[in-house]
Amino acid sequence: MDPRIINTDKLTTFQQTFKGTVISPSDPKYDQARKVWNHMIDRRPAIIAQCSGTQDVVRAVQFARENDLPVAVRGGGHNVAGYAVCDEGMVIDMSYLRDIAVNPEKQTVRAGAGARWADVDRATQPHGLATPGGEVSETGIAGLTLGGGVGYLRRKYGLSCDNLLSVDMVTEDGLEIKANENENADLFWALRGGGGNFGVVTAFEYRLHPVGPDVMTLNTFYPIEEAGRVLSAWRTFTRSAPDEATSAFAIWQIPEDPELPAALHGKSVCLFDGMYAGPTKAGEEVFRPLRELGGAILDLSGQVPYLDAQRAFDGFFPDGGLYYWKSLFMDTISDSAIETLVDGASGRPNPAILVIIRHLGGAISRTSSEATAFSNRQAEFMLSIDGGWTDPNESERNIEWIRQFWRTMRPFSNGGVYLNFPGFDDLQDNRWQTSHGTNYDRLARIKFKYDPSNRFRFNQNIMPASL
Repeated sequence: MDPRIINTDKLTTFQQTFKGTVISPSDPKYDQARKVWNHMIDRRPAIIAQCSGTQDVVRAVQFARENDLPVAVRGGGHNVAGYAVCDEGMVIDMSYLRDIAVNPEKQTVRAGAGARWADVDRATQPHGLATPGGEVSETGIAGLTLGGGVGYLRRKYGLSCDNLLSVDMVTEDGLEIKANENENADLFWALRGGGGNFGVVTAFEYRLHPVGPDVMTLNTFYPIEEAGRVLSAWRTFTRSAPDEATSAFAIWQIPEDPELPAALHGKSVCLFDGMYAGPTKAGEEVFRPLRELGGAILDLSGQVPYLDAQRAFDGFFPDGGLYYWKSLFMDTISDSAIETLVDGASGRPNPAILVIIRHLGGAISRTSSEATAFSNRQAEFMLSIDGGWTDPNESERNIEWIRQFWRTMRPFSNGGVYLNFPGFDDLQDNRWQTSHGTNYDRLARIKFKYDPSNRFRFNQNIMPASL
């Protein structure tokens, strides 16, 4: 919709009844307000409604409905596919709703939908508690949770969505509702891994677990030439790893970080990354075999505060970079998959492109695939191709390589993709159907119940069942 056709009187009335800030394209703050973390995304919404509270969300949803505006919802604005902003519609910006309330006795935390994982961790760690978040602390809690939520505590305590107890939400018709196991249970099922399809969540309540204050981390680097041997050893390790041990294998380059040896800056390597969600001494022994494979060129593993571990990678994925990520779920890793991955990853056009396989299983797999909308419970691994660069002239070449490498690896997958790392191919494909599997039809019916007009469609979109 062209923003010029919005009735001026209606817009004025909306601004007068809205306690937050309403930003239009003529506003000097517009260009800054429409930016998101991934600067590959350059979209121009008709209106940006920066909400100060739930009533602002209600009013924004009502205005969008009255003026037939499609809606994008912004939480932390970190989603790599850019779902937080749209062209010619309304952005409901939740980024100022960041209040956190911890109940240490009940071991729960309630957080506003604009909160980031750093906010939650800072509030819960003084009590020795945490809930599974992401791997970059500046990631918003909303998008990560609604898409599943794969983080360092995943094998011990499950996904972010597995620890969700309740949400407050505004529906497409402007109603405030709760969703949990007892109220609007069908919606609660869908929100746990079904993506941001169903309305505007204003607050999340999570279950907390004893974590920290210190944890054992795994960060060991080996020469890229040893990638096949190192990946094979890691595959063997994962077969008997305890739930407390979350780990990943990656092919990357050593960043130009002043805390890392200058002689190694920019060197292509293979590496292990991980965290042990249990006693640090036990974690040190569990991870020891991966640190002593022979030939390591750098080992940054050790006991660190959980807060430091959660933000260790923040600086390598800064706000304002150019990002394109794609993913695949893998039930197993065959010898052929190892050979194909190592050979393919060696041809990265930019060595800063991260190729990483995360070990899943554990608590994730002990939840039924039908218990929540997140259905890829039996996949043991997730392959992610995380492109990040700064020169726009590289974008076409890097994106094409990532897409081709993804296609090369797809025969080794079960066909599913992680909703939070989908790429942003503008194609009418069946990736959401494939990813949700037998849960897809149920999600489509719930979508029709709560958002029959598909107003919330700038997300991992599921079409309403009857459309």
